[in-house]
Amino acid sequence: MPDKELLEKYADVALRTGVNIQKGQPLYIMAPIDGAEFVRLIAKRAYELGASDVHINWSDDTLTFLKYKHQSEEVLTDIPDWIVERRAYYMKKGAALLQIRSTDPDLLKDVDGNKVAQATKATAKALQHLRKYTMNDIIPWTIITIPTDAWAQKIFPGKSAEEATKLLWDSIFKIVRVDQEDPVQAWKEHNAKLHHARDVLNDKRYKKLHFKSEGTDLVIGLPDGHIWKGGSSTTESGTEFNPNMPTEEVFTLPHKYDVEGTVTSKKPLIYDGNMIDNFTLTFKEGKVVDYKAEVGQETLKHLLETDEGALRLGEVALVPHESPISQSGLIFYNTLYDENASCHVALGKAYPTTLEGGSSMTEEELDKHGVNDSLIHTDFMIGSADLAIAGVFADGTSEPVFRDGSWAIKFD
Repeated sequence: MPDKELLEKYADVALRTGVNIQKGQPLYIMAPIDGAEFVRLIAKRAYELGASDVHINWSDDTLTFLKYKHQSEEVLTDIPDWIVERRAYYMKKGAALLQIRSTDPDLLKDVDGNKVAQATKATAKALQHLRKYTMNDIIPWTIITIPTDAWAQKIFPGKSAEEATKLLWDSIFKIVRVDQEDPVQAWKEHNAKLHHARDVLNDKRYKKLHFKSEGTDLVIGLPDGHIWKGGSSTTESGTEFNPNMPTEEVFTLPHKYDVEGTVTSKKPLIYDGNMIDNFTLTFKEGKVVDYKAEVGQETLKHLLETDEGALRLGEVALVPHESPISQSGLIFYNTLYDENASCHVALGKAYPTTLEGGSSMTEEELDKHGVNDSLIHTDFMIGSADLAIAGVFADGTSEPVFRDGSWAIKFD
């Protein structure tokens, strides 16, 4: 394990900036058993900050693999009520949700893909009614990561487990600003920059975004009343929190019926414990009508077949090529990190909070406004050093938003 002082700073910034835990508030943590020592630090700090209760929902890669390898599809798709009720209990109490993601990117590559897809879909259906707590910012929530040996060695091949894990810890601490003297203040300054960028984009009121790079020629329509977000968010009760640590993006929602053209991935996507890489999607009237992957074709097929909404976009996010994660030169094989190194879009559900009044709309009203719904929300990376983006106004005129992978807009 790394220096305890750095771990304590990481725990502190995750709690104070990530979920912004409040006195008397419960904390619900989803964490890998490999991170038990770090989770104990988080629990200790959470109680010091006034948390009323800290509940840990543990996971284990080895047990997960054994479950998918040996259980039948019938068992895997039978989601016990107590699993749903446990999560619901804490969400209804207004708990803060802290997810610590740290999974072997190749965990399920030797498992029947259809079995994994059906189990994922069944779990998503069972928990679907609880997604409103995060998608509508009803509760504060954040996602962070810690290394595991398998993940670290995927990023740093040829290194021993100990060397690779140390290198990954060092990278994480730098990227989430834990290496700075005051990480909380550093995050305040970073959030201010992202808030300024989103304010500028909100003033633009673009009607469409046109993406062009090698393998990509895609026009994404934006709904009337779309809202750009980025950096910290605010719950319904007024608590500021950071949904992702790290984050380098500003994002909004596409119009689900107004996406045309072809887009090619620029980084690997890990989905259901399998890799999808070098894949292309073609859209017509907002829907995927053709797709092809050099790696993970079957996994991509399962993803797109989740439901009707999985064939449409729910997010478009802008990240300049000079983001610190991109400049690290590393592929993390983890969407939380890779999406913050690259412009990206997401298949599946849109955040209602990215549309004016969206949080209070019915499903029918959201659909009329072009807001996509799905069991999934899966980001994949489309940004590169040659990416150009044009912002198209309602009158048909346009201006550069990105040029050569970076901002063409002046934010001064």
